Amino acid sequence: MTTHEKHEENVRKLWEMIKEIEFAMLTTAEDDGTLRSRPMRTLDAEFAGDLYFFTGAGSPKVGEIERDRHVCVSYAAPEDGRYVSMSGLARILRDRAKMEQFWSPELKAWFPDGLEDPELALLWISVTQAEYWEGPSGTLVDLAGVKVMAAGAEFGESEQPDLKGAE
Repeated sequence: MTTHEKHEENVRKLWEMIKEIEFAMLTTAEDDGTLRSRPMRTLDAEFAGDLYFFTGAGSPKVGEIERDRHVCVSYAAPEDGRYVSMSGLARILRDRAKMEQFWSPELKAWFPDGLEDPELALLWISVTQAEYWEGPSGTLVDLAGVKVMAAGAEFGESEQPDLKGAE
């Protein structure tokens, strides 16, 4: 399997793991280094190595991201034994075409003025590393390195893709 094929396979696996999870937890660092997490509604967009969330341009997380672009996004579906953690670099986008692409009527609950809201922005996260736990064994698969850890003595196989893309 080529590096590109392995990358594509791992992106598909992450998409399968998160696609039905409505909310993620986004973690950023505050000025003093304190980590802060908050729920973010997952957009109806297939994962291809990047994550997008709507946000208010004046929200505290925007300032935190402007100071330190490193973020973590985690997903959990405990009923299915699925847990995913993705780290990456975040940016704030004011791209109207992208916002139109991702907008859905359900988002009016958080952004009543919709796409006309002057504070509306997209949070774009370019995923650089990911790990997931799946199934009753609790096996951790690190999608950016070589480590595999497990709850108890049961070990699984390690995946070693580069989510930054194949050459």
